[in-house]
Amino acid sequence: MTDTQQNHEQAHLDTIMSQLTQADKRLSKEIKQTKAEERSLNENFFNDFSINLSNDAEAIETAASIQQQQQMLDERTNAWQQSNQQLKTVKRLELNPYFARIDFQEANEKPETIYIGLGSFTNKAGKFLIYDWRAPISSIYYDGGIGEVTYQTPDGPQSVEVSLKRQFVIKDGQIQTMFDTTETIGDQMLLEVLGEKSDTQMKTIVTTIQQEQNQIIRDTAADLLFVQGAAGSGKTSAVLQRVAYLLYRYRGNLNSSQVIMFSPNQLFADYISNVLPELGEQNMVQFTYYQYVTRRVPGIDVQSLFSQFETVQTPVQKQITKLKSSLVFFKAMETYASSLEKSGMRIKDIKFHGEAFFSKQRIADIFYSYNANYHLGNRLTATKERLISMLNRRVESEMKAKWVNEAVENLSDEAIRELQNDGPAEFKNSDDEYRFFARQIVVKEFEGLQNAIVKNHFLNFRAQYVAFLRAVPNLIKLSDYDLTADAWQAEVDHFVEAFQDRQLTMVDATPYLHLFDLITGRHGERNMRYVFVDEIQDYTPYQLAYLQKSFPKAKFTLLGDLNQAIFTKEDSHTLINDVSKLFNPDKTRVIQLTQSYRSTAQVTDFTKAILKSGQTIVAFNRQGPKPSLYLRQSEAELLTVLEKQLETNTAANQTTAVIAKTLEDAQSLFDEMHKAGIKATLIQSENQRLASGILVVPSFLAKGLEFDAVVVWQANAENFNAEDERELLYTITSRAMHRLTILASPDISPLLADVSPDLYTME
Repeated sequence: MTDTQQNHEQAHLDTIMSQLTQADKRLSKEIKQTKAEERSLNENFFNDFSINLSNDAEAIETAASIQQQQQMLDERTNAWQQSNQQLKTVKRLELNPYFARIDFQEANEKPETIYIGLGSFTNKAGKFLIYDWRAPISSIYYDGGIGEVTYQTPDGPQSVEVSLKRQFVIKDGQIQTMFDTTETIGDQMLLEVLGEKSDTQMKTIVTTIQQEQNQIIRDTAADLLFVQGAAGSGKTSAVLQRVAYLLYRYRGNLNSSQVIMFSPNQLFADYISNVLPELGEQNMVQFTYYQYVTRRVPGIDVQSLFSQFETVQTPVQKQITKLKSSLVFFKAMETYASSLEKSGMRIKDIKFHGEAFFSKQRIADIFYSYNANYHLGNRLTATKERLISMLNRRVESEMKAKWVNEAVENLSDEAIRELQNDGPAEFKNSDDEYRFFARQIVVKEFEGLQNAIVKNHFLNFRAQYVAFLRAVPNLIKLSDYDLTADAWQAEVDHFVEAFQDRQLTMVDATPYLHLFDLITGRHGERNMRYVFVDEIQDYTPYQLAYLQKSFPKAKFTLLGDLNQAIFTKEDSHTLINDVSKLFNPDKTRVIQLTQSYRSTAQVTDFTKAILKSGQTIVAFNRQGPKPSLYLRQSEAELLTVLEKQLETNTAANQTTAVIAKTLEDAQSLFDEMHKAGIKATLIQSENQRLASGILVVPSFLAKGLEFDAVVVWQANAENFNAEDERELLYTITSRAMHRLTILASPDISPLLADVSPDLYTME
C-alpha cells in the first residue's frame, strides 16, 4: 500500500468525518426545534380553535379542526422520531464511519466506488456516502473476490465486475491500517480484529464476516436453517447479524418483538445483549428454554440447569430420559391426546361453599356429549360455554338460598351504599329491594365459579399427565429402549412422589406443557416470525418438536456444535436426523462452519485433539503459546501454580476464567483462592453478570462464552473419566482465546491420553 493511496484515503475519510459532524449538528438542531414545536402544539391544543357544538355543521367543523391539530402533532412526533433515528446512526458512524471500499462496474455503466459501514449515510442531495453493511450491494464485499460477482437484489440476481476490495481499521478519525485483498476478508484484517482482548460483552464483528457466515446472515428462503459450527467459528455472531439483517430487509413488515432467541443460559443472554443495539436495532425477545417453560407452569418447581448438570442417573434412568426426550414420545403424546376425545379426561368437581356445584360426572357428560367432529379444544370451549350458561340460569334459584337471605340481612350501611351505586334510587317495595340485593350478592359470589370455568380449574392436568405416563406401555414398545414394563411403572411411581411435592424434571416439563396445549386447543404464538435456538446440541428432539408447534408460523434457525453437548451428551449426534423429520427437506438448509476463529492455532489444535471427530475443525492461523499442563500431587500445590499463572495472565492484561467442573468445585476453589488473597468473582448463578478481572465459573455456565485465558481446574481422572464427558472437557478448553492452562492432581484425565504431547507443554 503506497503513501499516496493512504493519503488519498485519509483525505476522503476527513471529508466524510466533516460531513458526519455537520449532520450531527443539523439533526441535533432539528430535533430540538421539532420537540419545541410539539410541546407548543400540545400546550395550545385547544387554544387554536373554538369548540362549537350548537348544530351539526358547527360540530363537523370543530371535529375537523381537532383532527387537523392532531395531524400536525403526529407529523411533528414522526419528524422527531425520524431525526432521532438518523442522529443515532450518525453518532455510531462518527466512532467508526466505514470498514470497506469496493470498486465495481455494472455492464454498460460507469465504474462505481462505494464505502460500507454499520449504517447508511447520505449527503443533502441524497447521494449515498456510506452504505449499510446489510444493503444488497454490500454483499459483494462478503461473497466474492475480484472479478465477476453476482449478488441478490430485490429485483433478482445482478452481476458486476469487481476491480478493488479494500479493508480499513479506523480509530478516532484516523486510518490505522488498510489492506487490499482478493479474498472475502483478508487474514491480516482478521488477525487485527481477533487479536483484541475479550470483554464481558460480545463484540460486533461485522467487518470480519466470512462468505459462509454471510450465507447464514442473508438466507431468506429456508424454513429451517441448521448451522453446525465448531467452537469459535462465529455461529452466534453470524446469527445475531442475521437478526439485524432480517429487521433491515423486512423493515415495516417485521419488528424485533416478532423475533425470539433461545439462549443457553441467562449469563450468555446478558453477554450478547449489546450486539443488536450496536448494529442500530432493538433487541429481540430473549428466553432461556428454562424460562420459557417455567413461566407457563406456576406453582411447580421445574428442575434447574444446575440440578440437571449435577444429577447422576442410573443406566435405567438414562434410558427413560432418552425415551422421554424422543420424537417417539412426542407422537405417543399426540396419540394419547386424540384418545381423550372419546374417554379418559380427568375432571374435578367445581365446588361452591364446599359442595359440588357442577359435579365431575356432570361436566364429563357435557364434555363427551358433542359429536366426533369436536376435537379437544372445541370440546373444552363448548363445555365452558355450556357451564357458564347453566351458571347464569342458576342465579335466580340461588337467590332463594338460606345463605343469601342471611347475607342480605347482615349487609352493613356501607355495603348497601356500595351495592346501590348501580341500582335504582328508590324501590317500589321491600320485595324488590330484597331481590335487588340478593341478585347482586349471588352474581358477585358466582364470579369465583365463572373464573374457575374460564381458567379450566375443573380439568385435573396433573392427574392427566400421570395417566398418560401410566398408559405409555400401551403406546410405545418399551423393549426398543431396553426398558421393561416394571422398570417403567417404578419410574412413574417415583415421578408421582416428586410431583406430589410439586417437583418436575426438565425432561417431563415439555411433555406436560404439550399435553396442556393439546387439551386446551392452544395453537401457539402465531405472530412470531423467526425463532433462533442457540446451543442446539443441548436440546432434545421432543423440545424442538414442541418449539416448532409453539411457533407454527415461524422460520427456524438452529445453531450449535454437536461436539459440545453438556446435557444431552452422546444423544446429540442423532439430533440432525431427528430435526430433519420435523421440517420440509426442500426448505431445509444445513451450513457447516469448520474454521475456528476464537482461539489461537495452538489452542484450537489442542482442543480438537480431545475429540474423536476433531479433524473437521480447522484452526485459524493466529499464533500464541501452546497450552500448558501442570500435574501435581496435591491441590495445595495446584493452588500455588494457579496463583502464579493468574499473575502472568493479569500482567499480560488478559481476562481469566478459572473453570471447575461443578458448582461445588467452583465454590470450594473460590474459598481457597480467597484465603490465599487471590481476588476473583465467583459466578454461581446464570442470573449474575460477568465482571471484569478473574472469574471462577462452573462448567455448565461457561457455555457460549469466551475469555482471553482459561484455567481448567482439576482435569483429573475423578472429574473427567467417562467417555460421555469428552464433549464437556472440549467445551471448557475451547473457551480460551489466547492462553489455556490445565491443572490436575494427583493424576490426569484419561480423556487427554490420546492428545499428542507435541500440542502442549508439560510443566
